[in-house]
Amino acid sequence: MTEAVESTDAVRDVVIIGSGPAGYTAAIYAARASLNPLVVAGSVTAGGELMNTTDVENFPGFPEGILGPELMSQLEQQATRFGAEVQYEDVTEVDLKASPKVVTLGNGSVYRAHSVILSTGSAYRELGVEGEKRFSGHGVSWCATCDGFFFRDQNIAVVGGGDSAMEEALFLTKFASTVTVIHRRDELRASKTMANRALAHEKIRFVWDTEVTGLEGGEKLKTLNLRNLKTGEESSMDVTGLFVAVGSDPRTALVKDQLNLNPDGTIHVEHPSSRTSLPGVFAAGDVTDPTYRQAITAAGSGCIAAQDVEHYLADVKELAASAV
Repeated sequence: MTEAVESTDAVRDVVIIGSGPAGYTAAIYAARASLNPLVVAGSVTAGGELMNTTDVENFPGFPEGILGPELMSQLEQQATRFGAEVQYEDVTEVDLKASPKVVTLGNGSVYRAHSVILSTGSAYRELGVEGEKRFSGHGVSWCATCDGFFFRDQNIAVVGGGDSAMEEALFLTKFASTVTVIHRRDELRASKTMANRALAHEKIRFVWDTEVTGLEGGEKLKTLNLRNLKTGEESSMDVTGLFVAVGSDPRTALVKDQLNLNPDGTIHVEHPSSRTSLPGVFAAGDVTDPTYRQAITAAGSGCIAAQDVEHYLADVKELAASAV
């Protein structure tokens, strides 16, 4: 745990709140631009969702794949090599409308900065049933694009009824023998196009009006316990993989009253830039992206955010110089 420090008059060029591929990539670019970034990585969530992922085989540059935690460790090392400072603390409060911005950490430290990059990511919604956490990475996944390859020729299930769930199910048909969609209702919430595509697929079957009540197995997932919500009948289903697609929530609690958000809850940015509704505040990664949510897209947006910060700071200094 980082020791608390007193607030000082020193103003940093940039503070990056959050880590993961977006935060660490932003730190790499910012550090190489001599902006001396501070990364507040989080006390528990440092490294983002990839810290809970086993093999990552779709991040460029690793033909044999790489473990999620190892990838995050290498990105962090690359950032610190160029001069980024990383603190494993949580941000408890921010004042983004102030000039300079004020960032307060859980240990009492207070930092002021000319700019802030928000890369707080998002959290997949869990089912909250027994065995879900135990089998995370051992049969349970929240990302078909990330993990579908590992379930080739296996019988797997998808929980959910929206567009995301149908996209997951359709993608998984490339690998699985069968894909069973388990939904709490008797009809899908997905768009008509996506629903029809899934309903017509020969590999996909549906279990309606049903919820997952528990997961069982040894070292890996083996069985789902189910309950019909209309009849109360309980049953089980043997699968080796379960993909949870019941949505995700962008981590915006810190800033939701200070920045403009999109209807889906993500931070609004002026695409293709990373600029938010406040000058000097930028956002990158899954906290801005409800669609792609991949490590490589997050990393790319982190690169954009760091370059946007560099240009912003240059403009601010130029204006200040011309006013003298």
